[in-house]
Amino acid sequence: MNKLEQSYNILESLRLPHGLYYASPSSDYSYVWIRDSCYEVMPYLDKQCNRYEKTYHRLLDLFLEYEWKIEIHTKQKPHAQWEYIHARFSAQDVKEIDTPWGHAQHDAVGAFLFGVGEGVKKGKKIIRNEADHRIIQKLVWYLDTCQYWIDSDNGMWEEWREVHSSSVGACIAGLQNVREIVFVPRELVLKGYYSLSNLFPNESADRPIDLAQMSLIYPYKVLFSDDAVKIVNEVESKLLRSRGVIRYQGDSYYSTIEHEGRHHPLSHYYGTEAEWCFGLPWLALCHMELGNYNKAKDYIEWTESVMLEDGSLPELYLSGTNQYNINTPLGWSNAMYIQAKEKYINKTVDKNKLINVI
Repeated sequence: MNKLEQSYNILESLRLPHGLYYASPSSDYSYVWIRDSCYEVMPYLDKQCNRYEKTYHRLLDLFLEYEWKIEIHTKQKPHAQWEYIHARFSAQDVKEIDTPWGHAQHDAVGAFLFGVGEGVKKGKKIIRNEADHRIIQKLVWYLDTCQYWIDSDNGMWEEWREVHSSSVGACIAGLQNVREIVFVPRELVLKGYYSLSNLFPNESADRPIDLAQMSLIYPYKVLFSDDAVKIVNEVESKLLRSRGVIRYQGDSYYSTIEHEGRHHPLSHYYGTEAEWCFGLPWLALCHMELGNYNKAKDYIEWTESVMLEDGSLPELYLSGTNQYNINTPLGWSNAMYIQAKEKYINKTVDKNKLINVI
């Protein structure tokens, strides 16, 4: 069994009967996150199966179940964390979890809207009825009321609140992708671009460069040409390590000195940051967006070199070691590898030689 087939098997093992995905089978990650499910189902966008639709139908049902809450915040800006659309839910019944969490994550809403639009463009039957249409429209108004372009959120890494370029970019892409489905005021997108321009090239006030910014190139395609090249160059020069990409300089999550606490200044953790595996296939995808297929091939092979024997990609390796954490496999990691591998094969190899793994 090749690594591509192994990766599909891993995704299948994480897929729940209702269509959403565990982030990982670990005790820490045995929940469903909106963002993770959107990324984990991406490999099925161009496949002749119903997995993509099933994921988005369940997400639509999730939003419809909490429509009362979304309705409130189409008119009244949320402030407390619990007022925001929740980021993670219980795995089996997909209910909000009461544990305090950094739920202000605009990029997750952007990712969902983006995925809806991508599915519709590919001919997937995402919109089932008027209720689906209605809730998508309300999510647009929710982002407007939140003022996503200037609202400090917890971002992709669910940490302290800042205005994140990756979150703004996800919302821009999501809003643009549903313009043919619901009404999206032009100024709502323009405000995002204005904010993104002011933030560039930084991720936020605290982070001059962040792994999350690669989402602006792939899949969202809101940065092009020289701007995209600059982000990739910054990631490679400052964040790339031997077994992955650190999220940002000074990241304390799974730092080798995390036992000292996570409250120190970022500079305290320099050189100890965990190396995230999905950064490698993500760089491959970004290089392919820039037309650098030889470079992408190197990153795909690099990804394969850090895979476990069964094809699993961990969430991360501890800095400078071959020790990985318990969140293994991380579905998001294997999904990124599948997309990078298939995109490279589709560009460089006779499609008739592709193995049917679905």
